[in-house]
Amino acid sequence: MPADATAHIRIARPSRDLRAAEHFWVSGLGLDVLYQHAADGTPGWSSLLMVGRPGAGWHLELVHDPAAPLDPRPTPEDLLVIYLGEPVPDSLVERLARHGGSRVPAHNPYWDTWGVTLQDPDGYRLVLSTRVWSNS
Repeated sequence: MPADATAHIRIARPSRDLRAAEHFWVSGLGLDVLYQHAADGTPGWSSLLMVGRPGAGWHLELVHDPAAPLDPRPTPEDLLVIYLGEPVPDSLVERLARHGGSRVPAHNPYWDTWGVTLQDPDGYRLVLSTRVWSNS
């Protein structure tokens, strides 16, 4: 079965602290918790936090294995870009900062021109773009 326009996308990555991640992504950005699971000590099972929008074709899965934690190692180009199609409200940037994020200059100046780049508690970057997504 090919991946087509109806395929759901899961972006998965490790997190040092799922509470801090939830604080940023849910309380800060306003995403919903789609699923949450706390590891019970069973080897190979991790704690999970899945956030996104109900009914959307994507979600972000954050994973923490308390028995063998992985340290996130994002680069400045590991971006999650959200196309808002309007100016980024200062109040949203301030709320994200209050919830564990920090505004950072983009590695690629394109994103400073067309949005705001923030770093989440695990060091990954979120770009809130003023542009509208177009694949043409």
